[in-house]
Amino acid sequence: MKTFRHELEPSTLTGRRCKLGITIFVLAFALWLLVPLAAALQAPPARIAAMSGAIFVANKVMLVVCVAVMGKEGFLQLKDILLRGLFPAEVGRTRYTIGLVMFCLPLVSAMLEPYAEQYWPDSGSDIWLKVLGDLMLIASFFVLGGDFWAKVHALFVRTAKVIDTGSASQTS
Repeated sequence: MKTFRHELEPSTLTGRRCKLGITIFVLAFALWLLVPLAAALQAPPARIAAMSGAIFVANKVMLVVCVAVMGKEGFLQLKDILLRGLFPAEVGRTRYTIGLVMFCLPLVSAMLEPYAEQYWPDSGSDIWLKVLGDLMLIASFFVLGGDFWAKVHALFVRTAKVIDTGSASQTS
């Protein structure tokens, strides 16, 4: 079985069709902002549910239209640009340290919370601190980058081996 990889040209994201495609792409996701707006305007729950379903379908249709307008090459390049920003292949030392702190802090605080409540009874009752910890844990995956996912995945593979390519250059 062959795997085909499409090479993209750097000039694909230029012109009117590209701008129109990017506009459709942004609008496809901006439609989701109507749901909290409807909730803030106290729309009936049935109407909000119907709107959510309609937006879900409209989002998929708009993405197909976006691909049709931009072409396959333009859409793949736009997707590559967006995903490269979210999950870079390598992250620097400072960003990795910040990501590890963001990853470990919610886990450690959740682990110590039952013991802290023994000494400070009202310390763990604030739901917003728990939500903030959960959001920080989720955001840490984006800060740590794409290689961190491979490290987490390796934890669940019995035959995984550690190969540290950076240690040989640091000790020499």
